[in-house]
Amino acid sequence: MAPKLQSSIDTAEGRSRILYRIGLCYNQRASMRTVLVVLFFVLVVVGGLPFILFCMIAGRREALMAYGLGAAGAARRILGIEVRTSGRDRLAPGVPYVFMPNHQSFLDGPLVMLLVPGRARVILKQSILRVPIVGQAMRFVGFVPVDRKGAEGGKKSIARAAALMRERGYSFLIFPEGTRSRDSNLGPFRRGGFFLALESGAPIIPVTIRGTRELMPKGQWFARRGKVEVVFHDPVPTGGVTIEAMSGLMERVKAAILISERSPEQGEPGKIEGNAA
Repeated sequence: MAPKLQSSIDTAEGRSRILYRIGLCYNQRASMRTVLVVLFFVLVVVGGLPFILFCMIAGRREALMAYGLGAAGAARRILGIEVRTSGRDRLAPGVPYVFMPNHQSFLDGPLVMLLVPGRARVILKQSILRVPIVGQAMRFVGFVPVDRKGAEGGKKSIARAAALMRERGYSFLIFPEGTRSRDSNLGPFRRGGFFLALESGAPIIPVTIRGTRELMPKGQWFARRGKVEVVFHDPVPTGGVTIEAMSGLMERVKAAILISERSPEQGEPGKIEGNAA
């Protein structure tokens, strides 16, 4: 080993400088991969515009949904994110569910959507659906926007999602915390997703996501490569539950997510088992 390098390693300041340079190089590579993903999605939208328009005109919702999930799966591979999943065998085929994961990263939604079986949609911020082309496509396939500023707008969104569950058999993904956590703690739950479960009569599937915060925490624009674990818990029935008993239902879902956070389950490493791996 070169004397100058050995001298640097032998001091705390030298070791700190080396670790800083390694971290800087690691983040630069992560930034490059993230930029590549952004360019890839521009190509998916612009290059795929004829197909997107065809699907919207011809009413091919599932074909357009498959196109979007395929792009999300390719983006996951570009970013170098490996996913271990468990508990999907607890889900009955053809049964609509309300999926409720914890929320720590921008990565959470796309990764869970890749794993959810059957036809699933998302309740998401209204601002996302204002993106040209992408927003129109999301509305067309059945994604439901919600205005978090007004209670009346939230009620309309829940009613729309419940109608889609009954008419088309969709499941819905909704983050009960409403926003990404800045630390590893589970935030307070909002009631919107629980109103949806009660109105539709669908069971709730608590979902625990681990590892996404380390790869892309709130406030960071790029995603690091690494491993993520997603655990699907036993369905929580909502039949017969009244609004007055909603607080108990919320506590059951929160407890399921927290128990799994403390005691990791074994899943299949390095593989997404979902719709568009």
